[in-house]
Amino acid sequence: MQTNMQTGTQPGPPASRGAVPAEDAGIVFLTLTVAGKPCAVPALVVRDVLGPQTITRIPLAPPEVAGSLNLRGRIVTAIDLRRRLGLPPREAGAPAPMSVVVEHGGELYSLLSDAVGEVVPLHARDAAPNPPTLDPLWREVSKGVHRQDGRLLIVLDVERVLAFGPM
Repeated sequence: MQTNMQTGTQPGPPASRGAVPAEDAGIVFLTLTVAGKPCAVPALVVRDVLGPQTITRIPLAPPEVAGSLNLRGRIVTAIDLRRRLGLPPREAGAPAPMSVVVEHGGELYSLLSDAVGEVVPLHARDAAPNPPTLDPLWREVSKGVHRQDGRLLIVLDVERVLAFGPM
């Protein structure tokens, strides 16, 4: 069964898919992994999820900018989440990153991640503020954490992830 990436809903009448009361439905997120760290971004900002793409370096771009890619005729700036989040680079021979394309300020950006998971609702009851032990760089770009299946998902604030370099 297909899920609408924008709303996280499935086709068909609510009764046929086991509807959840609105107060328990949660906000829908796309999960992804960066250097083994489970993360999530709001599904409403995700425009596309792409497999490995050809990325062209941009001269004089900040180090977080991996380059640009072409998405159906539009130039998309590719952001290396590993570099942006202060994580080690991909090992030689590792699979190429996947692109989570988001829209911000009318522009498209590709967030390069190691793996893309699933679209899931995250409930407010499972949310917690950033732990004090979270790296300061991560605290800067995180809206908080969610407990899911015995692990903590770091909810990335896409606007803050994209706010880097000289201001």
